[in-house]
Amino acid sequence: MTEAKDEAITREPAPAGTTRIAALGDLHVKEHGSPSYKELFEEISQIAEILVLTGDLTDLGKPKEAEILAADLRACSIPVVAVLGNHDYECGCVEEVSKIMKDAGVQLLEGQAVEIKGVGFAGVKGFAGGFGRHMLGSFGEPAIKAMVAESVEETMRLENALRQVRSERAMVVLHYAPIPETVMGEPPEIYPFLGSSRLAETIDRFPVRAVVHGHAHRGTYEGRTPGGAPVYNVASHIEKPTGRPYALFDL
Repeated sequence: MTEAKDEAITREPAPAGTTRIAALGDLHVKEHGSPSYKELFEEISQIAEILVLTGDLTDLGKPKEAEILAADLRACSIPVVAVLGNHDYECGCVEEVSKIMKDAGVQLLEGQAVEIKGVGFAGVKGFAGGFGRHMLGSFGEPAIKAMVAESVEETMRLENALRQVRSERAMVVLHYAPIPETVMGEPPEIYPFLGSSRLAETIDRFPVRAVVHGHAHRGTYEGRTPGGAPVYNVASHIEKPTGRPYALFDL
């Protein structure tokens, strides 16, 4: 995998045998006062072949917010793959938000896989739980056990999605982080709420070319799973080699 380094490179065609993917997350579209993303989506359509959105598409999970994003996505002339984020669940309208995104042509991954232009995308939201030896265990109060069970369930959904991938070029799409390296910059006290090593353990059982996630707005752009899979925090707030809100990958 080669990542574009600057604007001049992004205007060049993708190398032969690769597919250029733009990825960003945490748009947090609001019902009032959000910037339009039409021009950004038009720009991405000119330089990439697929757009990946890594969750927190909306700010409060309101259907109206999803409708605003869906309208902006009409300016995107390339396939769009996405997962939801925690903000998209806030109002309890996740089914309606999901339908609006799907009706807009978005391939919304909730434990499934899809192949586009020879790249296999496996995606889930993911969940919290912490990293490494500090990962939360299923012990004690029912509320703690329920939280761990949710983390395990998301990991199992990711495993099922990865088992569906047939392409040698596989990208994992998450909202929560699978490693601590890409949340560095956030307060250490909230690390357990930003992701889980269970996701990385699953990823490392499959041949994955790249992993993208969001959620950690003040995190770090790049890291690797213990097994060596490259991981990228593509939240729109993170500084990227492109100098733009999105990252570019030639996969």
